[in-house]
Amino acid sequence: MTQPVLAPETLPEPSSTPLPPTPPQQTTDPAAVYRQRGAAFGAEHARLTQRSRANGNLNLVLFFGAVAALTVASVRGELLWYVPAAGLGIAFIVALANFQRLKQQVGRAAALVAINAEGVERIARNWPALPPPPNLEPPPEETDAAAGSGATLDAATAADLDLLGVASLQHLLNTPTTPVGQTALHTWILQPAAPAAVAARQNAARELGPQLILREEIGVAGRLLGPAQSHYERFVAWAESAPWLQKAPGWLWAARLLPLAALGLAIAAWYGQPVYWPLAGVLLANLAITLTIGRRAADTIAQVEAQQEVFTAYAGLFALLGEQSFSAPALRHVQERLWTGAGKEVGSSGAETSGRADKMMLRLARLMPLAAIRRWVLFFPVEVATLWNFHLLWLLERWQAEAGGSVRGWLAALGEMEALLALATLHHDHPTWNFPELDDSPQAERTPQIAGSNIAHPLLPPDRAVGNNIAIGPPGSFLLVTGSNMSGKSTLLRAIGVNCVLAQMGAPVCADRLRLPPLAVASSMRVQDSLARGESFFMAELRGLKAVVDLADAHQEGDRPLLYLLDEILQGTNTAERQIAARHIIRRLVDAGAIGAVSTHDLTLAAAPELAAAANAVHFTESFTRGPQGPAMRFDFKLRAGVATSTNALKLMELIGLA
Repeated sequence: MTQPVLAPETLPEPSSTPLPPTPPQQTTDPAAVYRQRGAAFGAEHARLTQRSRANGNLNLVLFFGAVAALTVASVRGELLWYVPAAGLGIAFIVALANFQRLKQQVGRAAALVAINAEGVERIARNWPALPPPPNLEPPPEETDAAAGSGATLDAATAADLDLLGVASLQHLLNTPTTPVGQTALHTWILQPAAPAAVAARQNAARELGPQLILREEIGVAGRLLGPAQSHYERFVAWAESAPWLQKAPGWLWAARLLPLAALGLAIAAWYGQPVYWPLAGVLLANLAITLTIGRRAADTIAQVEAQQEVFTAYAGLFALLGEQSFSAPALRHVQERLWTGAGKEVGSSGAETSGRADKMMLRLARLMPLAAIRRWVLFFPVEVATLWNFHLLWLLERWQAEAGGSVRGWLAALGEMEALLALATLHHDHPTWNFPELDDSPQAERTPQIAGSNIAHPLLPPDRAVGNNIAIGPPGSFLLVTGSNMSGKSTLLRAIGVNCVLAQMGAPVCADRLRLPPLAVASSMRVQDSLARGESFFMAELRGLKAVVDLADAHQEGDRPLLYLLDEILQGTNTAERQIAARHIIRRLVDAGAIGAVSTHDLTLAAAPELAAAANAVHFTESFTRGPQGPAMRFDFKLRAGVATSTNALKLMELIGLA
């Protein structure tokens, strides 16, 4: 039984009311759900597009009909013709409003079609069909102090494990549509969370996973924001800046009293009183204020007015989040942060809503028509007579003083919610994945070990990902992975690393079961020489390995032991020196208490006296056949105990015609 498809006629409109809960997921094929919903919204999009075009044609008929009737009335001078002209004009205005509403509905339907189409492509790992993830700067250390974040993963490890960029973990999770959501997700990928934060995120993802309609609504709202999102940083900068007019009471009272004096003198002059010189003096004072300190007020208002799309755009998202009924503590915490000041209890009956983020944003938006008056052609005389900018700035600064300090927190809460929704989408899209167990026992009682059952690479298409059981640790040991070319050694190491990153984000992992302690992850897998730095491949590899060893030493006494992943290390030198150097580096890591996995073609590594007791050897193998159609090689990508017993370099040469 599949999840019910939202019928086209029930296409949800933007609303601040709680959304109906999505029925629990019943299908084992989430891609089928996306296809069904995409087809329904596609049909609705086609219907709305047709209606919109018909309405556009009607607008033209009504407009030219009104112009024609008005022309006849003017030429003939017959009042009777003004009646159809007025009627057609009113009908045109009504039709135009309906046309704008239909355009919005067409845009919503198109966004819903795109969201569901991307769901299908995301599950299939069809990266070119998905929007590319943004290129963001690495987060500073301890960005999420409340979550107890660890050190940020280094750029080399992120590249080795395909954590960022196209065809990466970031790409797989790239459902956030706002800059704050994309930044939060980026931070969560690179900064492992504390066990308590991981557990809270897991509960939130479990609750949000089945809520397909809510996830669609937030996705649509973010997509429809469009260019407005680029303004949010400037808006935050103004909101957090210090109000200056309220700290200049002299100018404020002058702006209040001088226009009143001008009004009183103008009334007196109207009744014939000889007050022209005092009136001129007051107006000259207003002019001087307008041309001096008034410019500062005008510039501040212009700065706020330029961000006005942000107010209403984010207000809709805040309202959507604030009105939901959640049970997970992490989700309720997000709602509590969508208030000014210390916040209010979520869901309390009769609670005042004046301090809620969406209400405050809309309140600010209602001031913008007062700012729009400033663009009138004849506004300058109005400004000189009333000092309009000062009164408007006073209203803006009142809002700034009341809510400005909360804006960054509101946006951070929105970003956290979008990151949680990304984890929930992953949970929905992969019903066979499971949430890992993160060991939260005291450090003194914790033995750093990783145990995974049927663990596979999360970035491979599900029908191609082969799972294996793995065990890494305790300290004093390491997993030695051997095997021939193309057998799956590097993929296994990356599968371990990416799943450990997912686990410490609070996401489900591509495994039947995974248990691990809090870990720092480092790798040396993809090494490149540098012509610009004059650095050879071997020197670049040494630098990468030195960074891993330094991290192991740094984490030796910390609460996060190092998980290292080394793939075919020291390929850039001769065999004899490579064997000696590789054994030395691995021994350093083992002695530092780090745990990890090393892949190699060196089948003698496990037999080295200094590593024999520490190596837990596993291997991949292949089958090679010669038939009527030529040689063929097959890999099953399944781990086996012990050191590999076969090689395939010469067979691969034969396979491609070089032998």
